[in-house]
Amino acid sequence: MSFILPSLSYDYDALEPSFDKETMEIHHKKHHLTYINNANAILDQLPEFDNIPIDNLLQKLDKVPIKKRNELRNNVGGHFNHSFFWKGLKPGGTFLCGKLKNAIENSFGSVSKFQEFFEKTALMHFGSGWTWLIKNNETLFVTSTMNQDNPLMGENISGTSGNPIIGLDIWEHAYYLKYQNRRLDYVKSFWNVVNWDEAAVRFNS
Repeated sequence: MSFILPSLSYDYDALEPSFDKETMEIHHKKHHLTYINNANAILDQLPEFDNIPIDNLLQKLDKVPIKKRNELRNNVGGHFNHSFFWKGLKPGGTFLCGKLKNAIENSFGSVSKFQEFFEKTALMHFGSGWTWLIKNNETLFVTSTMNQDNPLMGENISGTSGNPIIGLDIWEHAYYLKYQNRRLDYVKSFWNVVNWDEAAVRFNS
């Protein structure tokens, strides 16, 4: 089973002005594809892991031979994270409502307090990584992970554990062409294009 680059459900310029066309095209066709090609090459050498669904594979990284573990972690993580990211975006965004909105308000006090905490977490994260809203035991948390780690990898690998609801790429390649060093401006622009309908499906699953 080889991973393939997923098609986007929107054009590269559809998320402007929040996310610019040039960055989206490079991010999808270059960065994401590189993770896929690398992951496939590694899995060719690990046939015992080749047919495992990606969600399960992320949870079995501690079973991968140590010589290949970090390389597979980075590249399979990169493929999963980016696939998750693209689906979580929608031109013009959607409205946060229903059970997910109630859960956010219960966990953080209000939607605005959640957004402030999410932004602060993304801004304070040192280096490359991701910022997540996750569900763990019916409670919502905001956390961040290094590089291409994600919460599905578990505490021993990524330092956190839970089911991701939304995720934001905070690698510089995700925003530098438009925002340069202004990570906070990039993070704030995320709220304009979040697909809360997709997030609700993840929350309820």
